[in-house]
Parts: sequence; structure tokens; C-alpha cells
Amino acid sequence: MSTSTFPSQRVGDFTITAISDGYLSASLDFLSNIDPSEASRMQSDAGQKEASAVHINCYVVRGAGRTILIDSGAGGIKQWGGHLKTNLSLAGIEPSEIDTILLTHAHPDHVGGLVDKAGQIAFPNAELVAHQREVEFWQDDGNLSRASERARGNFLIARQVFEGYRDQLRTFDAGEVLAGISAMPLPGHTDGHSGYLLESHDQGLLVWGDIVHFPHIQIKRPDVSIAFDQDPSLAAATRSRLLDLVSSEGLLIAGMHLGELGFARIKRMGGSYGLLYETVA
Repeated sequence: MSTSTFPSQRVGDFTITAISDGYLSASLDFLSNIDPSEASRMQSDAGQKEASAVHINCYVVRGAGRTILIDSGAGGIKQWGGHLKTNLSLAGIEPSEIDTILLTHAHPDHVGGLVDKAGQIAFPNAELVAHQREVEFWQDDGNLSRASERARGNFLIARQVFEGYRDQLRTFDAGEVLAGISAMPLPGHTDGHSGYLLESHDQGLLVWGDIVHFPHIQIKRPDVSIAFDQDPSLAAATRSRLLDLVSSEGLLIAGMHLGELGFARIKRMGGSYGLLYETVA
């Protein structure tokens, strides 16, 4: 099976492929500023058969002699996802080929695939690149001590990943992280939540991480945040700002919780925003 089987886009010299890790389930009760019945209706109106299903995307970027993975899915943690390795193989990509991993943030459904069930790193030849504040947050013992019981497990998973890749870990504060790829701070979801803007030959694409978990709800209603957001108000403000930016510029987007088509554009529709999935390039 070739990479053309998977949703892909060309951005200048880059080829970006969406690789599904599968799904997780998140109750609509986790959403704020919206009644769960209204959220359920919006999901139904958008054709979503399972209202609580959240898709997990990872992205492979090829270009300039590099093979880059952006996030790694959940790796089966909490029975979430776990299909990245198989789908990479189906796409003709071996773990040993990945030379760089860019993290949007270190929640379990983004780093779970970086280690295997035996606790060994899954991408032995890859440099792991993450925002400095993201690494510092998860490694801070004070943050761990203040965390809820549910969140403590997230700390342990993130720490296992950072420890496993400690000799291959590079942190950044801002700006270009690889040739043609710049980090964009997207605060609110986590301390160092980052998007990645790919630019080549006057073309661009933004991998926006977890700006939305339920795209058919949160793009139309950017004020709706989710319990996973560290700072829900800031996450909502970031979402509104970014939706205005990408819709104004017509920028192609990729998101970890968009549907299986993986790529979309945001259009202004009346007084709100709409999601239009992009067909395979």
C-alpha cells in the first residue's frame, strides 16, 4: 500500500500525510459553555454517528531529506488509539526512518505512541523536539503534587517519554525548529502547546495541535472549551484568534482531532466559522 492511500497534501517541497491512530471517547459533559444536549445535536447535524468519538491524527512530513513525525497518538493507552505503528507500515514508513518528532504537547494521546509496551522508545533514530515550557511543566514536582488523581497518570506518561528520549531531546522557545518549519505558540491547552507552520515556495500549512477536540462544535462555537484545557478561557481566546487568522489567510490546516481526512480550511459562514475538509492533493 502506498502513501497515496492516506490523506496527503503538498506544500512546496513538503509532502504531509495524515496517519490515523484511531479514536478515543470523551463525554460531551467535558465541554464548557454549552449544554450537552446542544453539543449532541450539533454532532448529529454534522453527521457524527458517535457523538463522543474523538479522532486522533498524527502527521508525517517528508522533504529536504527528512522524515518527520508530528505527535504519536495514544499508543493504546487507556484503550485509546494504538494504530499508528500499523498505519505507518501500511504507508511504507518504518519507525527507523523517522529522524525527527515534533510534539505539539505532551498529553497521553499525543505521546503514548513514543514508547512501546515494554517501555522502550519506539523511534530510536529520532530527535524529540518540544517547547521548553511543555517539558518543564511535566517535570515539575510541584505541578505533579497539585495534580488531580486523573492528571497524575498523565505526568507519569509524559515523564516516561522525556526520560526515554533524554539523549535525543531538544527544546525550543520560539521560531524556526527545522528548515521551513516554525513553531507557533498556541497557549491555553497546555503550558507549551504549540502549532507548527510549514512554509515552502509561497505555500503554507499549519498543524494546529489541539485547538479543537470536537471540530464540528468548537469551530462554530469557539467559546466552547474542554476539561482537558489547562486554562479554558485562554484556550478559547487562542481558538478565536487562530480561527480568524486561518480563515482570513485561507491557510490550510491539519489538526490532531480533525476527522480522518486530516486536512481542512476554515471559512467564515455568516456570523460564525465553518469547517471544509480538503480533498487529497
